[in-house]
Amino acid sequence: MAVRYCNDGSGRAPRLRVDVAGGNLWALPAWSTLPREQDAVYAAVKAAGFEGVQGGDVALCAKNGLARTGAGRVDKADEAEAAAKKSKDAGEDCLTLHVGTGFESDEEVVREVDAIINASLKHDQPMYVETHRATVTQDTYRTLQLAARRPGLRFNGDFSHWYTGLEMVYGDFARKLELLMPVFERTAFMHGRIGNPGSMQVAVGDTLDEALAKPFVQHFVQMWSRVFAAFKRNAKPGDFVCFTPELLPASIYYARPLPDREEESDRWEQAKVLAAIARHAWSIE
Repeated sequence: MAVRYCNDGSGRAPRLRVDVAGGNLWALPAWSTLPREQDAVYAAVKAAGFEGVQGGDVALCAKNGLARTGAGRVDKADEAEAAAKKSKDAGEDCLTLHVGTGFESDEEVVREVDAIINASLKHDQPMYVETHRATVTQDTYRTLQLAARRPGLRFNGDFSHWYTGLEMVYGDFARKLELLMPVFERTAFMHGRIGNPGSMQVAVGDTLDEALAKPFVQHFVQMWSRVFAAFKRNAKPGDFVCFTPELLPASIYYARPLPDREEESDRWEQAKVLAAIARHAWSIE
């Protein structure tokens, strides 16, 4: 059996839900347009059209009618069940996971993934393994082999780690998209971050049109639209795929710092642009 998509119980047509990661709201530049007071932050998230917060404050999300998703780690197979139960008990719609370090043997990875799938099914709590550097999914080929061995696995696609870290544009990009379809078809959640071939988190422009004029943004549109197309083919009523901008601060070496500004962009405003790009990708038939 496969880990399920998120489902809101509504019975309505499968849809895109756009959330924002709590880390995207953290340590913003002093000149960011996002308010500083926490009540106002969550009200602004709701007003901007986001439907939930990953890692969000329980009370403030409830007050503002925002859903919550979780994020965590599983380094050993015996940690998976506790992670699933904790997320379920917390009322999170799903849990995204960094898994391992990337130094595991293939059999160790399979044991970890089996435990995640089994715990997800046992607790009826979707857990999605993230494509991320320094984890078991840091390599595209190995991830494809894992998807083939365990087709019930589902992913949180943070494709910036591959696009920049594996320099996907070096070679036949279109062919790489074809090869990665088994991952795209199993992606049930996405972290919104766009990189270029040299930096994995960059400003994309102030508007949708500005962003879409950039070739590297179009590459992400191609990846995201493939995920959405597969979801539309496979989802059932009430299912949703969650797109969550996760633009992290310069203090942890994600946002690029500039000499005369704390960061190159207002990550709050950029999250809104990424949401618009995702909605554009969703509209592609």
